[in-house]
Amino acid sequence: MDRLMSMRVFDRVVQEGGFAAAARALDMSPPVVTRLVADLEEHLGARLLQRTTRRLSLTEAGQHYLGRVRNILQDIEEADSVARAHTQELAGMLRVHAPPVLASYVVAPLLAGFRQRYPKIQVDIDVETMSEPPVEDFDVTLLGTDDRFDADIVARKVIESEAILVAAPEYVQRMGLPQSPQDLLQHHCLRLRVPNGRTRVWQMWCPEQPDVPIDAEIAPVLLANHTDTLLRATLDGAGITSVAVDVVAPYLSRGELVRVLSPWITGKLAMYAALPSRKFIPQRTRAFVDYLVEMTREQTTRALAACEGCESPALAARRLIV
Repeated sequence: MDRLMSMRVFDRVVQEGGFAAAARALDMSPPVVTRLVADLEEHLGARLLQRTTRRLSLTEAGQHYLGRVRNILQDIEEADSVARAHTQELAGMLRVHAPPVLASYVVAPLLAGFRQRYPKIQVDIDVETMSEPPVEDFDVTLLGTDDRFDADIVARKVIESEAILVAAPEYVQRMGLPQSPQDLLQHHCLRLRVPNGRTRVWQMWCPEQPDVPIDAEIAPVLLANHTDTLLRATLDGAGITSVAVDVVAPYLSRGELVRVLSPWITGKLAMYAALPSRKFIPQRTRAFVDYLVEMTREQTTRALAACEGCESPALAARRLIV
């Protein structure tokens, strides 16, 4: 016996004043309604309704039971409403996990605008670098990877971008611009140190020959395993570094950094928003991911147009995954 369904039917029989009327209201057959109430009475071991040919009335047990049943049904309705609100309303707590670079240079600059658009959504960001991020523990987990990413998780691609070489205007004024990848050996290069990576070589690609990489020899003046450190040093004029376009888009747009050796790139990267499940995604999660995609791509498009000079925003937009 579905006890909850029997309770609902019993309550409706009392409200409608009869089995036939309750059956019509519930879109059930009268025999089913009669059977559910009878099953409930048998389960309780007590008669709830007095039935005569003329009228239907509650027994004393039925009166006491009905009061409790209605409280239970009201509590269930309120619980259902609360649960639905967490999924359907643009309010509540949004838990985000992101590695330091994405948290500092992609998410943080967008939070003010997101909060203005959705003032009832609170954001809780957990910043940590992990080899296997705990996707199931957060509403959104941001992942930075290369363009060959193919993990078995539920994830939406936020943006596909390129890693480029950048420097501060102060450095360019002092040291000049390299004219070819081979010229990098004469410049102050700031290199990210990665496990099993080559620190004295930058592998580079030219859009004219995207399948033919070259190895540009360099003599790094700074090695670090921390992108923030390299970017801070680059902004201060220490040298040339490689970084993803979406990370430095604001600096390129404001002229605080300039692109070096355009159109050469040092890699193709992608950012994904991983979700714990495809089902029952809260509206606040959808809103955050949509906003992240919209603003990140818009900002990166503007940055590409600015650093390419004559490249139009429409042409730059075609370089992104829409």
